Amino acid sequence: MEEQNMNQSQNQPTDQPAPASEPQQANTGGGDNDVEKNKLMAIVGYIFPILFFIPLVTEAKDSPFAKFHANQQLILLIFAIAVNIIGSILPIIGWFLILPIGSIMILVFVIMGVINASQGKTKALPLIGGFQIIK
Repeated sequence: MEEQNMNQSQNQPTDQPAPASEPQQANTGGGDNDVEKNKLMAIVGYIFPILFFIPLVTEAKDSPFAKFHANQQLILLIFAIAVNIIGSILPIIGWFLILPIGSIMILVFVIMGVINASQGKTKALPLIGGFQIIK
């Protein structure tokens, strides 16, 4: 009788979560081949934002991964231009607040973009990455 009770208690489900069978993969813009093939194109535009259009005029123009990062780079370029214009025009507040903080934000966004592109992720930049100009 005791043996039956022990067997029944062993078969009852526990409240512990089951171990995950596979880790979840990061969101990639296309197939793995697309990401590997266009990684360099995605990284170059973050280092030199004025070159955001390079993936759009090469064979990478059909790549969702390259287009996503070209869009992020264009938004980053527009943000950098806006920070520099507004920071230069406004005296005192612009010179001592907008330019330094904006420049640090630009540097952080560039680093985040390079890391995301090199890891094959299509993760939007914080604050500015939600806009879509290139479709």
